[in-house]
Amino acid sequence: MTKEEQYIAEGTMLPLIEEFYSLQGEGYNTGKAAYFIRLGGCDIGCSWCDTKFSWDADFHKLTSVDEIVKKAAGYPAKAIVVTGGEPTCYNMHYLCEQLILNGVKTFLETSGVYKLTGEWHWICLSPKKHNPPVKEIYPLASELKVIISEPDDLIWAEENAIKTDSKCKLFLQPEWSVYKTIIYDVVEYIKQNPKWQISLQSHKFMKIP
Repeated sequence: MTKEEQYIAEGTMLPLIEEFYSLQGEGYNTGKAAYFIRLGGCDIGCSWCDTKFSWDADFHKLTSVDEIVKKAAGYPAKAIVVTGGEPTCYNMHYLCEQLILNGVKTFLETSGVYKLTGEWHWICLSPKKHNPPVKEIYPLASELKVIISEPDDLIWAEENAIKTDSKCKLFLQPEWSVYKTIIYDVVEYIKQNPKWQISLQSHKFMKIP
């Protein structure tokens, strides 16, 4: 094992694509300020993915977690959103530990395909049909956010909802590239099934990161 591989295994270095301070654009925490880190590496391969540049971790520089934490802790909103790619490809224990020690709350965006590591204040589970989540993630999810690109995805959403805890917040999110057509199906479905709420990619409407 090389030193770099050891650092990745320990979770002290991660392939960082980008980091920025913005507003959360989707789901339950929409509109709240947070510091975002996007990690490289994902083998799920969603056809409609809007961050395909994140799939190959080798294209992205390994960055010290201590450096990431120092930057994140310097912003007014003591919240960090870890997204990807698929963050759970990596050992998240050290990152979460250091963030919490610095008074920063941890938020995770995941498809749930890998075993969870780290301590999270909020977990957003966004399951994918072609690569479903591991069963252990469902009772831990704070919110379930299902991307709807065609009407049949609503069936998939219900299949996932029944596996979550009763306190889990349920969201349907129109896939951005077909928003103008699928939005009507989503709205009508929620009207008939009000346990669901809609999640819009508000950051894209606002044209912010």
